[in-house]
Amino acid sequence: MTTLDRTKADPNSFVLEITETVLVDNFVEVLAKMKILKSHGLRFSLDDFGTGYSSLSYLKRLPVDQLKIDHSFVRDMLVDTAGAAITEAIISLGRAMKLQVIAEGVETVGQRDFLASLGCHSFQGYLFSHPLPLEDFDRLLTSKSEFEKLCEKHSHLGSHNADPAQLS
Repeated sequence: MTTLDRTKADPNSFVLEITETVLVDNFVEVLAKMKILKSHGLRFSLDDFGTGYSSLSYLKRLPVDQLKIDHSFVRDMLVDTAGAAITEAIISLGRAMKLQVIAEGVETVGQRDFLASLGCHSFQGYLFSHPLPLEDFDRLLTSKSEFEKLCEKHSHLGSHNADPAQLS
């Protein structure tokens, strides 16, 4: 919090990612720290959901804002009915809990379209961009035409309140 206070950064602009494995050893202590940070405006994302020590009773108690579907489910969902069912269940669970659901590892249009048909509209993966050096990322964001090309490439997803973080 000291750094946020010193820099005057808006805490609502930050999403801290935690993994399920972080919760295993010291759930009570981690939960207490998360609640303190949340009270200051920071948000949380539960990364790699479904791959660690998932406990729905833990999830119910966590002050998270987002669930991130692990890339292993996304990778296999078009050829593996169990993977597709788990992906659909995570999206339904997130929606029921009023959490944003983000799919990691989206590499094909088919994956993106399937996820969108299930109600997931936030993606990360190589379909949108490979990791970029800071200079290239800045150029992408500041070059309206390049950013618009990226948005047009994926325009059939619906409205374009495009969040650059969701396009990477």
